[in-house]
Amino acid sequence: MTQTFYHDAQRHLQDSFGSRALADRLDQRTRHDRFTDQDAAFIAAQGFFFLATADAEGRPDCSFKGGPVGFARVVAPDRLVFPDYDGNGMFRSLGNIAANPHVGLLFVAMGPEPWRLRLNGTAQVFEDHPDLAATPGAQLIVEVTPTDIFPNCGRYISAAGEASPHIPQADAPPVEPAWKAHPLFTDVLPRRRR
Repeated sequence: MTQTFYHDAQRHLQDSFGSRALADRLDQRTRHDRFTDQDAAFIAAQGFFFLATADAEGRPDCSFKGGPVGFARVVAPDRLVFPDYDGNGMFRSLGNIAANPHVGLLFVAMGPEPWRLRLNGTAQVFEDHPDLAATPGAQLIVEVTPTDIFPNCGRYISAAGEASPHIPQADAPPVEPAWKAHPLFTDVLPRRRR
């Protein structure tokens, strides 16, 4: 796993908002560099994710990747694969991967139990991958090796046209997510900054 999860600018903001201890606890308790069975099951249940890439100069791009449920799948504790389907032909994401293999993936579950899983790592694009022939519609296969895998609660996810109860409202106390009441985190929660 990468040794330094936070850089100086992130630390500056953590210190400004009093959240450094919480950030460190989340890093220690939730971040990992190998897929768990729970991670694999969550990913397999999704029909889309968002892919962040950057070109050789660091200019970012974010794209939506969708397919049948389970089109992105964990094939080993240190490997995720997904097909690239025919699109608009710009190849912004995969071209970026060829120039800069660092990627970020965000899996989001909507519905009654919203949740997110974030994955940072490196990617490689294959024209001759063994999964290519067995994946209908695939023109390329992308393999991702994780460096950082960590969950995010679904606190602000709105689904089915209903706003999340966690979205701040004027003159109403904030609704805290359940994880903030967990004994692993209560001693490091910062005071809310107004």
